[in-house]
Amino acid sequence: MKYIDEFRDNKIAKNLAHAVSKKAEGLRPLSIMEVCGTHTMSICNFGIKDMLPANINLISGPGCPVCVTPKSYIDKAMAFSKKPEVILTTFGDMARVPGSDSSLMEEKAKGRHVRIVYSALDAIELAQKNPGKKVIFLGIGFETTSPTVAASLVYARKKKLKNFFVFSGHKVILPAMEALVKDGDVKIDGFLCPAHVSTIIGIKPYTLIAGKYKIPCVIAGFEPVDILQGIWMVLEQIRSKRPKVENQYTRVAKDSGNKKALALINEVFSVKDSEWRGIGTIRESGLFLNRKYSGFDAERVFSIKPVKTRPDTGCICGSILKGLKAPFDCPSFAKTCTPEKPKGACMVSSEGTCAAYYKHRI
Repeated sequence: MKYIDEFRDNKIAKNLAHAVSKKAEGLRPLSIMEVCGTHTMSICNFGIKDMLPANINLISGPGCPVCVTPKSYIDKAMAFSKKPEVILTTFGDMARVPGSDSSLMEEKAKGRHVRIVYSALDAIELAQKNPGKKVIFLGIGFETTSPTVAASLVYARKKKLKNFFVFSGHKVILPAMEALVKDGDVKIDGFLCPAHVSTIIGIKPYTLIAGKYKIPCVIAGFEPVDILQGIWMVLEQIRSKRPKVENQYTRVAKDSGNKKALALINEVFSVKDSEWRGIGTIRESGLFLNRKYSGFDAERVFSIKPVKTRPDTGCICGSILKGLKAPFDCPSFAKTCTPEKPKGACMVSSEGTCAAYYKHRI
């Protein structure tokens, strides 16, 4: 298959793995963080870690949107779902993430009006077909998903829909990358930057990391050849002592990003501080509906009682999202925490690190 088989070619991958090993010779132990959850799945799926020399360690970052959504958001969503006039709509992964007392899937089993949708436009269609109900869409995701939700809100405003609302948990990735670097709990020697996000925001935003913190940044695709070449490029920067932003994923990610998508984000959202699971509140890392679209903001329109969120027990998802721990470090992993009965979001999402390890590395 053109443009896929080439990037999964076994011979090319082996040659690149050899080149990575040669490039790593004599270097101290290095940790390279893949930010995107899709990268984590590909790394596990194709056995990339087993192809690397012992001094190169890949660590997973906070690039799974379901995983970084805090439990407080889940608890609020369940409070919305208990309102008799509400139909709560969500992507499938979110429905299975445990809150403090339950999950949306469990609430659905109890008879709550919780619907699984594939897009915000599906939720709008549901609102149009149910004028007597108020439809709330759970908006989560990074810069890749937020333009689609923004487009749905532009459409809803144009159609003067009065029963469609969004509970925004959208986030932007760069502040989280900077927060991890500044935190210093885990030493990050290089980043494999998120490819999907980069198709939207472009190349320039990562110059903050490379320039200010002197950490190599490479935007890499998701196939094994992409990832191995991206690692080689990071090591080349480390050897030359010239940290910068490089784009391996040139066939999709462009320097200027997607201007139409960025314009949609700016039309609908404002940037505010936001809570990230396991990391805490990160300044200017969340996207919330601006004043122009405030009539569609579920948090402003619906009143709910204050929700008391309980901390996770028997789950180290927060440490995994920061790159401090791996799934095998969790005593619950593959024992009391499985995809069928998850204790935390990292085991639920198809992009979660625990789900990836469970599927491909045990």
